[in-house]
Amino acid sequence: MTWVLLILGAAIGGFVNGLAGFGTAMFALSFWLQVLPPAQAVAVVVMVSTVTGLQGIWLVRHAILDHPRRLARFLLPALVGIPLGVMALSWLEPRGLRLTIAVVMLAYGGFFSLRRTLPALDRPTPLIDALVGFVGGVMGGAASLSGVVPTMWCAMRPWPKAETRAVLQPFNVTVLALTAATFALRGAYTPDTFVLIAVALPVSILSAQAGITAFRHLPDPLFRRLIIGLMLVSGGALLLREAF
Repeated sequence: MTWVLLILGAAIGGFVNGLAGFGTAMFALSFWLQVLPPAQAVAVVVMVSTVTGLQGIWLVRHAILDHPRRLARFLLPALVGIPLGVMALSWLEPRGLRLTIAVVMLAYGGFFSLRRTLPALDRPTPLIDALVGFVGGVMGGAASLSGVVPTMWCAMRPWPKAETRAVLQPFNVTVLALTAATFALRGAYTPDTFVLIAVALPVSILSAQAGITAFRHLPDPLFRRLIIGLMLVSGGALLLREAF
C-alpha cells in the first residue's frame, strides 16, 4: 500500500505541477501522509517538487527573460521572508496558521470561481508585488505554503498564462530548493528517504510532462480559472488534513 500511494501521489502531484506550475505538495501529501511519517513525507515532496518544477521553468524561460524585474520583485523579498518565517515558528502555532490559510484559500477560490468575470488589475504594482513575495517567503518558512499568496495575487492579473507561470514556477522552485537544502543540512535525507525519492521522482517527472502538454492547449482566461479552482480544491484538502 505504501508504494501504491507513493506512486499515486507522485502522479497526481506531478500532473498538477506540469499543468499549473505549482501544487505538487498540496496534492501529493494528501496521499503520502497516510503512509509516511510527516517529516519524511515533507522531505520527499520538497525534493520531488523542486526537480519536477525545473521542467516548467524551461517551458516559460522566454517569458522569464522578457520580464526579469517582475520575477525579482516577488523573489528577492521572499528570500528575506523565509528566515523570518522560520524564526516566527518559536511563537506561532503552525497548525493554527495552516488552518487559517486553508479557510482563506477556500473563501478566495469559492468567491472568484462563482464570478462570471475575473478582476483585471493591469496597472504596475511593484510595491504590492514585493509585499506579496515577502509574505510568501514568510509563509514558506513558517508553514511550507510559500506559493499561496503569490498564486492568489497573480490570478488577479490579466497576464498571459506564460507570464503568470514565469512568476509562480521559479518562485516556488527557488523557495523549495532552499527548503530542501535546509532539510539536507539537518540530516533529513536518509538512505530510506532517497529510496522513496528514487521511486516518486520519475513518476512525477513523466506526469508533469502530461500536465505541460495540457497547459500548452489552455486558453489564457481558462488558465486563470484553473489556478483559482486549484486554490479552492487545495484549501479544502488542507483544511481536511489539518482539522482531522
